[in-house]
Amino acid sequence: MKIDYANTRPILEMKDIKKEFSGVYALSGISFDLYEGEIHCLVGENGAGKSTLMKVLSGAYMPTSGTICLNGKEYSTLTPTLSKELGINIVYQENDLVPSMNVYENIYIGNEEVKKFGFVDFKKMRTDTVNQMKSLGIEIDPDTKIEDLSVSDQQFVKILKALSAEPKILIMDEPTSMFNVEDAAKVLDLAEKIADKGIGIIYISHYLREVVQIADRVTIIRDGQVINTYTNENRDLSIAVITSDMVGRPVDTFYEKEKCEIGDVMLEVKDLQLTKDSPKISFQVHKGEILGFSGMVGAGRTEIVRAITGADPKYAGTIRINGKEVEIRNPSDSIECGFAHITEDRQKLGLMLGGSVLENTTIIGLRNKIKGWFVNIRNHPPLVEGIIKDLHVKTPSIWTETIYLSGGNQQKVVLGKWLFADQDIYIFDEPTRGIDVNAKAEFYKQMSKLTAQGKCIIMISSDMPELISMSDRVLVIRDGAIDGELTGDDINEQEIIKRALGVKKHE
Repeated sequence: MKIDYANTRPILEMKDIKKEFSGVYALSGISFDLYEGEIHCLVGENGAGKSTLMKVLSGAYMPTSGTICLNGKEYSTLTPTLSKELGINIVYQENDLVPSMNVYENIYIGNEEVKKFGFVDFKKMRTDTVNQMKSLGIEIDPDTKIEDLSVSDQQFVKILKALSAEPKILIMDEPTSMFNVEDAAKVLDLAEKIADKGIGIIYISHYLREVVQIADRVTIIRDGQVINTYTNENRDLSIAVITSDMVGRPVDTFYEKEKCEIGDVMLEVKDLQLTKDSPKISFQVHKGEILGFSGMVGAGRTEIVRAITGADPKYAGTIRINGKEVEIRNPSDSIECGFAHITEDRQKLGLMLGGSVLENTTIIGLRNKIKGWFVNIRNHPPLVEGIIKDLHVKTPSIWTETIYLSGGNQQKVVLGKWLFADQDIYIFDEPTRGIDVNAKAEFYKQMSKLTAQGKCIIMISSDMPELISMSDRVLVIRDGAIDGELTGDDINEQEIIKRALGVKKHE
């Protein structure tokens, strides 16, 4: 939708917004606007202030100063209820759906259609859901329970839920962070269809390729301030320009694994079966090697590593570490055997959100670094300060609860926990999903350090540049089986996608 910026008025104007937390300004006078039918992308490093600004807009935070102007009316602050009444809705990165309820029940929960005498009109809700999906090109059975949907289909339901309130402004927070390339393209197409209906979209994403593809305008914020706003009328905005504004200096989009000696086999998985009827899986990982796991969402990549580390039961198979067979029945066994599992869902599976940065970083490795039964955690900051500094974790202090950190900094704390534990076999499941280019470089640097120390890594990733630049070998997983192994020049986007989709070489 072409926006006439010169002759139309924004539907939203945020003017000189400041937000202070304990004397520290998370927002230092940000001004931001949005037009009807516009896709305005908001980008910045983790901790730059994107989420804080959106929480001010959605009414979750009260600004320290500044004003919000909606359709010509000015407000000094909003509440969540008022924000929704004014037509602002948000599609959160975290899942807020009810697993045991079906699609259309989730879409209308809290906003149910009613008949006479206040009875819920399930038939109308179902019909409206089907019609909405048809208009947007979404194909999901409205009677399916959320727990039976793929992660990508759940994201579509979250978008439909937000649209059911008929918003004038839709905030999409990392909407493709759980998607593969194919499904991400569907989300971008969906966003454009929504904008064509006259809804203004604030689109937050770390995937800069999709930002330059979809944005009408892009605003970059750094350290709580707007650095630049660019109009992207001809879709010719450079990723290099955006990344330079994000971090204050030129940044290479790609980071290659530093070369190191590939040694003997450290991990061998032989004839692994997740269930009685599932295919047998066998592979090896060498010291100093990064073995990439590629495949579409739902292909079985995460399920394989969860079975290896005892997070899920396996039906059959043997695991050898340095030639010695080991029995892993649960995650505790895997830790004892030298595994570090950096999970895909950092909040649910990787952190104690109510625990401090110090507690989270030391929870696994402290028992091997102290003697005796009693631990005074206050004596141990020196043990982790180097790791926190090396990872550039942005936190007021090591005593800050991790729930108050940005998503990227939470992810760094998860990595710090396993670096402190000093394991031998590292499994990174979507290690840089939802984090900025600078934080990605930190992760890649640490991965290179680990392999230089003779440790080995399994990396599950849907990020093609990441797979291609960081992997020594790539296994393509399809339908729960290894479809093929790629090495050298064969590790390229075309080969990976062809294998993942089951396309044979001659096709």
